[in-house]
Amino acid sequence: MTMLSSRTRYVLDHPWRFAAKVIAGFRANQGFLLAGAVAYYTLLSIIPMFALILVLLSQFTDPSALLTAMDEYLLLVAPGQAEALVAQVSVFLENWKVVGVTGLALLLFFSSLAFTVLENAMSVIFFHRVAVKRRHFLISAIIPYCYISLLAAGMLVVNAVSGALAALDTRTVMIMGRVWSLDGSEAVLLYLFGIVGEIALLTSLYMVMPVGRLALRHALIGGVTAALLWEITRHILVWYFSTLSLVNLVYGSFAATILILLSLEAAAIILLLGAQVIAEYERIGMSSTPSHGLQT
Repeated sequence: MTMLSSRTRYVLDHPWRFAAKVIAGFRANQGFLLAGAVAYYTLLSIIPMFALILVLLSQFTDPSALLTAMDEYLLLVAPGQAEALVAQVSVFLENWKVVGVTGLALLLFFSSLAFTVLENAMSVIFFHRVAVKRRHFLISAIIPYCYISLLAAGMLVVNAVSGALAALDTRTVMIMGRVWSLDGSEAVLLYLFGIVGEIALLTSLYMVMPVGRLALRHALIGGVTAALLWEITRHILVWYFSTLSLVNLVYGSFAATILILLSLEAAAIILLLGAQVIAEYERIGMSSTPSHGLQT
């Protein structure tokens, strides 16, 4: 019996015990504190990152189409607040030439902050890996810019897919002699495409951010777990912000920033919870499990 199958059997036989270990490990690693740091630096990074991506891509394709694709991206990250973020980025896009080379360099720096902090947070959760092997600092320096390039490529793909689905939405197909309209299919297909892309991005984060080589099947476990949790949470946040939230009343003109930060905090918690699931899964059956990296 392989180690993988024994781990899987343990989780299936004792799901609540495994869930309790994940929660205990997350608390021992101060997961909420780490998530707060990731959310804060993501808030600092998100507008510079997308502004930089759009400045580069707008040299090759239509800026308005890119803004639409970015709106699809941000709906998955900051539900209910994508419009405000897109509006801010569009203002920058119209005036990006005034920032100069120095400004673009600063955008590049601030864009990388969230990935750097996320890597440090992963090091705490995967402490059993860091204790054995450490990553070269040059690799850590390159990773954020690789992901910025990946997001830029993803935006181009979303732009192309959105155009293709919009064309598909007006067509009909004939099945067994009956004509079926594809009207309304665009939103469903685009949503499913977004879920697949979300799982792929999360899986890649779990494969790259922790020190050492992580098995694809382990990263996929975390990616699927985090994606499902986030989809549930995202719909709850949209409902809460639109019905019960008092943020607008309490914070006034700061409400949009607070709502974005709350969304990013929830996303960061789920992202790190997915990492904790992988870490606890890896530790199943280990003869000597090292203590968690950050405890109080």
